[in-house]
Amino acid sequence: MKHSTNPQTRRGGGPALRIGRTLAFVLPVVLVLSGTLAVARVNWSGSPSSPVLTAADASAPGASSRAAARAPQDVLRDALLVELQEEDPGVALTHLQQAVDERPSLAKHCASIARSLGKAAVRAYGPTKAQSYARPVCDTSFASGVVTAHR
Repeated sequence: MKHSTNPQTRRGGGPALRIGRTLAFVLPVVLVLSGTLAVARVNWSGSPSSPVLTAADASAPGASSRAAARAPQDVLRDALLVELQEEDPGVALTHLQQAVDERPSLAKHCASIARSLGKAAVRAYGPTKAQSYARPVCDTSFASGVVTAHR
C-alpha cells in the first residue's frame, strides 16, 4: 500500500463549509443584536409603572385644565421630548415603545412621535450622534426624523 506524502486538500470546501462559515459570521451578530434589544426593553428602575406621562396623569388633581384637554398622544410626545433633553434619545424611545405596548391606541401615533423625537435629537445632539440612538421603534420613524431634520 502506497501512502502519499503530499495529501491534496480540497479547495472551496463544499456546501457544508460555506454554511458553517455563514453561520459563524451571522450567528454572533444576531445574538448581539437580540441581546441588546432585550436589555433595552428591561425596566431597570424596579418600579412597575412606566415613568412616561400619560393622559391619565395629566388629568390628575392639580394638573392644569389645558393639559387635561389635550390628546394623549400630544401629552406623550411632550413628555418624551422633555425626557430626550434631560436623558437621551434612547431612553425616550424605550419609553415610547413601553407606552405603545401599554396603550395600543397610541400605535397609530407612534411613527409621528418617533419622527418628532428624531428631529429633536438632531437639534440637541447633531445628526451623527442622533442617528446612533436609532432603534426599531415604530419601524424606522426615528431615523426618518433624523434624516429629515439633517437636510
